[in-house]
Amino acid sequence: MSMPFFAVLVHGPSMAPTLRHGDALLVRRGPYARPGDVVVVRFPNEDGLFVKRAVRAAARGWWVEGDNQIGSDDSRRYGVAEVVGRVVLRYWPRPGLLNRGAG
Repeated sequence: MSMPFFAVLVHGPSMAPTLRHGDALLVRRGPYARPGDVVVVRFPNEDGLFVKRAVRAAARGWWVEGDNQIGSDDSRRYGVAEVVGRVVLRYWPRPGLLNRGAG
């Protein structure tokens, strides 16, 4: 049985100013998102996980973008993404909630 939460570290500037390189996030596992949520996604044909903002639901996934439009590789480059989880909070180094609760 998998745990309902997992942790990720932000790499790079794509979510600045909301998130910074090195921020540690707590993520609620699951494909659930609403427009505006900060989410962890997987892009088809790309390795690894990405932290992005959910913009809109698409036919086969989510259109996601980084808050730093100039410094982000996101759906504009890779297409729609699969949501792996929704970010609940940043716990290091500047603790705080990022989305509308953990539900």
